[in-house]
Amino acid sequence: MNSRILISKIAMALVALVVMVSCGSSDSVRSTSSAAKREFRGAWIQAVNGQFIGMSTREMQRTLTYQLDELWKDGVNAIIFQVRPECDALYKSDIEPWSRFLTGQQGLAPSPYWDPLQWMIDECHKRGMELHAWINPYRARTKTTKDLDARHIAVKRPDLCFEYDGLLLLNPGCPEAKDYICRVVDDIVKRYDIDGLHIDDYFYPYPAAGQVINDDAQYARYGTSFRDRGDWRRDNVNVFIKQLSKTIHDRKPWVKFGVSPFGIYRNKKSAPNVGSDTNGTQNYDDLYADVLLWVNNGWVDYCVPQLYWEIGHKAADYKTLITWWNNHSANRPLYIGEDVERTVKYPDPANPNVNQMGAKFNLHKQMPNVNGTVLWYAKAAVDNVGNYGSALRGKYWRNRALQPVMPFIDGKSPKKPRKLKTLDTEDGLVLFWTAPKGNGWKDEAVKYVVYRFGADEKINLSDPSKIVSVTSKQHYKLPYKDGSTRYTYVVTALDRMSNESNGAVKRVKL
Repeated sequence: MNSRILISKIAMALVALVVMVSCGSSDSVRSTSSAAKREFRGAWIQAVNGQFIGMSTREMQRTLTYQLDELWKDGVNAIIFQVRPECDALYKSDIEPWSRFLTGQQGLAPSPYWDPLQWMIDECHKRGMELHAWINPYRARTKTTKDLDARHIAVKRPDLCFEYDGLLLLNPGCPEAKDYICRVVDDIVKRYDIDGLHIDDYFYPYPAAGQVINDDAQYARYGTSFRDRGDWRRDNVNVFIKQLSKTIHDRKPWVKFGVSPFGIYRNKKSAPNVGSDTNGTQNYDDLYADVLLWVNNGWVDYCVPQLYWEIGHKAADYKTLITWWNNHSANRPLYIGEDVERTVKYPDPANPNVNQMGAKFNLHKQMPNVNGTVLWYAKAAVDNVGNYGSALRGKYWRNRALQPVMPFIDGKSPKKPRKLKTLDTEDGLVLFWTAPKGNGWKDEAVKYVVYRFGADEKINLSDPSKIVSVTSKQHYKLPYKDGSTRYTYVVTALDRMSNESNGAVKRVKL
């Protein structure tokens, strides 16, 4: 991620149907979700900062367990977990070496052995969360890495890389580099039950004084049909994004492809018709990343611009930028990358006695095309910096939320759960159900939503405050007291794209 301050309109709003729920029979309820019930609530867990280096297997698992538990309490429903910081792996790979950000030495397997990606998938799904595997596609070596393993791509194929400002990068101008990255991604998607594949803001390198991108040979060979080198570089990244999207969806159509670009697309002084009223590094001009093209062509499934600045920032005002992205990036679900520490550091311009958290969340509500938030970074929320985590669980994300739907992948709901019944067990009274019948990934249930209503309450599945659990299990332990109070429980099924089924009803006394 990068928050440095060097520093077409598409008005297609994704509108969720809001349908009042009716109860036509005693055993079935139809639900279509309201926008308030659906929101992407993500958090980035990064490895490249070295937070796991030197930890034993048990210690890292204990640390991640604590983080996931706290994030779940905060209302987070998706984890974006860094598994490839520098052409390496925080998972078992036959293509790339183990990451030094896991074991301290590139190529050294963890001992006792474990697979962090598989472990995180299991732990997130256990909590009803999605797991998005986050890779850095082009970065081959960070500034702090000294030794590369013999299996590293930069050792085996140095011709595919160039150096820039202390970094080593795969060259976007080399078609073989694109193919290599896609092979790595296909391996991840094939072998792991991830919910998403996520890339961040590193395409061509951020400009550094006195540095030159060494791609003369590739430009001479491949760029002759382009007007200038900038157009050629943008095309290189465009071709890669389209190829990567196809690679993911050809393997598993339900895996969501997300990108988290730098927060400024173009400044108005560079592009009067489309630019934002900002003054900083630009995706299009400086990083050669034409993010709007990817969104408008449907090459990505969601976009998370990194709006890490504060409201009132002179070069990159948060309000200006969230408004700009809302107005220009509505062809795919739009989530906002939030800097937790910066948000609580700065006062609200309209009320200097409080930080900017409330003002930013209010801006989210005002933007019809903003469908969620991703926290930079997870540990800051876990550590409750500036009471950010407490505010999430006590106010902003107090109720559970389902993922935004993606009808461009699949919009058909699964069938409802079957055979709801309660059983007395050694562990107490438990509500059980049977998975609905499904044919193929579009119809299969992977999670369930459990709602609870009082005896005199009207069943309304559009009310997220009635959600008591989102679970991959087929049972829910009931909070039995003395058997004298009536409740109505409704269970719905979610498929891989979070389409929700009809509800099955069970009335109980607790």
